[in-house]
This record gives sequence, structure tokens and C-alpha cells, in this order.
Amino acid sequence: MSERVERLREAVEEPFLILDPVNVRYLVGFESSNSGLLVERSRVLLFTDFRYAAAARTVDGVDFVETSRSLVADLAERLTGRVAFEADSVTYSGYETLAAGGLELLPTRGVVERLRAIKEDRELETIRQASALTSEAFERFSRERFLGRTERELAWRLDSIFHDLGGSSSFDTIVAAGANGSTPHAHSGEGRIEAGQTIVVDAGCALDGYCSDCTRTFATTPLPERLREAYAVCLAAQEEALGAIRPGISGIDADAVARAAITRAGFGDAFGHGLGHGVGMAIHEQPRLSTESEDVLSPGNVVTVEPGIYLEGLGGIRIEDLVIVTQDGAEVLTSFTKDLVTVD
Repeated sequence: MSERVERLREAVEEPFLILDPVNVRYLVGFESSNSGLLVERSRVLLFTDFRYAAAARTVDGVDFVETSRSLVADLAERLTGRVAFEADSVTYSGYETLAAGGLELLPTRGVVERLRAIKEDRELETIRQASALTSEAFERFSRERFLGRTERELAWRLDSIFHDLGGSSSFDTIVAAGANGSTPHAHSGEGRIEAGQTIVVDAGCALDGYCSDCTRTFATTPLPERLREAYAVCLAAQEEALGAIRPGISGIDADAVARAAITRAGFGDAFGHGLGHGVGMAIHEQPRLSTESEDVLSPGNVVTVEPGIYLEGLGGIRIEDLVIVTQDGAEVLTSFTKDLVTVD
């Protein structure tokens, strides 16, 4: 049985039902939109329906059980006794269905996610490769013509570059210019790039099941002085936060480093989100770096460091690197320049 399953067994005492598809894939390497895993002391049961049965039969170390497409209802009839389950992955109606079958359900939170947060060497190498591809994609993208093109057109172009390089987009690419960029999670629209704007570009590559994440802010001239000032402040805060990343620092304290620098410069109210988040098989996972985080960084964590300054009606700045937490600091994976790049 895989080391990942053994580590999970050490973390839970009861039979553990996993229904999050990313967690199923992490534990046994099976990818499906309709599957479940029951980890017991002596065996692991993999459940899925006819559509995925052929692939499920090839999974090592599990006993495959074919179910109906109504997976949760089927499990309610099959399983008995006390079962731990992922409270964040089961809907209330799913909980009702399982409980109606007579199961004694024990909610758990973040058990597999905490295992995923510490990456293995081969996971780290894949993320390094995805990040290198992302950096190359940003380099090529920076040579594109921006002025007069729409945000949506440029987002599609960056996605195409990822595919040309052998990857795919790990989330919906954001290209947000001018006032649209003052919204942290903007949607790329039909607005055309104009002179005197910042353009926030947030994108990442997915490679072999793992994600990367990077944000750079470009500019067209003549850029207002307020935005130039905000860029310099954001970059300085980001570099200061990168220097603070190390094992043992809390997510709250890491966030506070960048937040204090931005606040000292008079932009504190314009930085309204957390400093960063974990990245791996999903684009957002543990640990978190924010004012609300309960996490402490450990070697093997992969996190973003992405402060932002958002000036409503004028424009936004965000600068984001992906880093590995090492034994004594951080390894920065995204290498495209953070100097303010002016595009035409």
C-alpha cells in the first residue's frame, strides 16, 4: 500500500470515507468525477461507476467495487458502522443520504489536505517544471502587442502559449487592465488596453496534475505617478515577505510582513486579501498566509507570495511568486522579471 495511505491511517482511527476527487487522486492515483475511497486498517476500497470501471481495475493496492452513478446513495446501502468522512466535501443532502442508511458519521476536516501540504520530492520537481514553463510563457507573452487588444483576447493568447509549451492553464487566466484591475479577482472582459494603464496578469500552468501560479503587472505609458508609486511599494513589500518565508513562521506573521510595509507607505486600505496560499494538485490548498490563517510553514510547503494594491477606479498592482519552503528559507520558482515592464 502507498506511503500516503499509511500516513492517512496514522491520522485517523475509524474507517475513513474520502469523496473529494482530488484527495482520491492524491491517495491512489485514480482520477474520476464520481468516485469514493474507504480506507480501513486492512484494505482500501475504491468505488466508482461503470464509466470508470476499466480504469479503476488497474489501480494497485485497492479493492474495486463498481457502484451505480448515484454514488452516495449506493454507499449508504453498502457501508455500515462508524465511518469518518470529509465534512468539507459532503453536501448536506449527501450527509442526509448517508445517515439515512444507518451509518454513524464522524466529521473530519483537512486530514488529507494536511498530508498534501507537505510535498514529496517528485511533486516538488513537477511543480518546478510547471513554474519554469510559466516563467517562459510570461516572457513570450511580454513581447505581445497589448494596446488596442481586449483583455479576453490577451488571456486567450496566454492560454495558447501554455499549450504551445506543453502545458495547460491551471485556472482561468486573468488579464485585467485599468479600473478592472482594481478588483483582485477580476474577469477578463471586452475592454481594450489603453495608454496609461496597469495590466494585472494572473496565470499558471498545469503540468502532470500539478499547478503553478504567477502574477505580474505590466504597464502602458504614460502611467500615472500614483500607480508607479504603488508598484514600487508592492514590489518592496513582496520582496520583504519573500525574505521572511521560512519553516516555523506562521501564516499570520508572514502576511503581516507585507501588510506592514504596504501600510507604512499609506496603501494599507488597498491591500484587502491574504498574502498567499498553498499550491499543488489544486490551485488553492493548505497552507494559507493571511490575517486569519491557523497554519505554520514547514519544509515542503509550496506557497504563493502575492501582495496587491488596488486603487478603485484607477488600477491595480499584484506581484506574485510561487515558492518552496526549504529547511532554511524559500526557493523562488517563478523567474520572470518583477521590474515594471512597459508594453506597447
